[in-house]
Amino acid sequence: MILQTHKLVGFFLLMYFTGPMNGPDPIANLLSRVALREPLAFRQLYDQTSAKLFGICLRILNNRADAEEALQEVFVKIWNKADMFQTGRASGIAWMAMITRNQAIDRLRARKPGSVDILEQSDLADDKPSPETNTIASDEYRRLNNCLDELKPQHAEAVRKTYLGGWSYQETADALNIPLNTAKTWVRRSLGALQDCMKR
Repeated sequence: MILQTHKLVGFFLLMYFTGPMNGPDPIANLLSRVALREPLAFRQLYDQTSAKLFGICLRILNNRADAEEALQEVFVKIWNKADMFQTGRASGIAWMAMITRNQAIDRLRARKPGSVDILEQSDLADDKPSPETNTIASDEYRRLNNCLDELKPQHAEAVRKTYLGGWSYQETADALNIPLNTAKTWVRRSLGALQDCMKR
């Protein structure tokens, strides 16, 4: 259940941090420059995104010192992996948010027993989210499914495979027996529709 919840949280990070997929993406542009090892671009990227990414770390870790350390680790990963960012798959900030979430969760799991409060120890030992998290995830999962149901069936399937299943666009296109560009178009338009639906 915890993996499903984390996957769901990851999807919502993507949904809420992804802006319109048409038009310029200044963060994606900075990432492409960071991939070329431009220190100035890295500084600009940090200045423009660190507050938002720190918020993700703090929300997951619930400890300011841990969140600050996790954020440093996140930017080291971003510096080293910027060349792996794929324009068009997600916005630049969405990609960074996913790295941040994963790093914070890894750090949470690596905490020594003495540094984790009793409730956290119980949650981690049981390998399941808190009742509050379960309720929220359940609620959001229901909303997401309702929104997906508003899409054309094949479009909804493309989104499920690409963003919930982790399939590549090519794998999705092959499974649905459609051209690669069609798969990308379906997903791009469907994400826009889902964003509007989730905000209602």
